[in-house]
Amino acid sequence: MSTVGTILEQKGHDVYSVTPDVMVLDALKLMADKNIGAVAVIAGGKLTGMFSERDYTRKVFLQGRASPSTPVRDVMETEVVYVEPDQSAEACMALVTEKRIRHLPVMRDGKLDGIVSIGDLMKSMIEEREFNIEQLVKYVQG
Repeated sequence: MSTVGTILEQKGHDVYSVTPDVMVLDALKLMADKNIGAVAVIAGGKLTGMFSERDYTRKVFLQGRASPSTPVRDVMETEVVYVEPDQSAEACMALVTEKRIRHLPVMRDGKLDGIVSIGDLMKSMIEEREFNIEQLVKYVQG
C-alpha cells in the first residue's frame, strides 16, 4: 500500500508558499505560474494556513473583495488538516473526502515536507490497483 511519503518521492517535495501579508492577487499569480490549486501560508518558518482557489472564489470574489488589496491572512484556511509521510494514500483519500479539501500538507518532524493533491492520491491508488490486477492475471495464467 502506497504512502504519501512514497507519493512525494515520486512527484517531488516542492512546496510553493506565501506569507500571510501577501496580497491575494500575488498568491493567485504564483498559483497560475506554477499551475497549482493551492499554496501553503508560512509565517516564521511554520505552516499557518493554506490558500486555495476555493478560498479565492468563496471569500474574495463572491464577497466582492478586491484581490490586489486583500491580504491572504484575511481569507486563508487556518484550520489546516495535515498528514505524516507514513499515512496511506487510501486513508488520505478518505480524509480529503470527509473534510472536503483538495490539498493535504505532509508534515515530517514538525516541518512541511510537501503537499499532495486529491489528484496525486487518485493517481497513486489507480496505479496500485492496476499493478495488483496485473499480478493477479499473471498468477492466474501461471
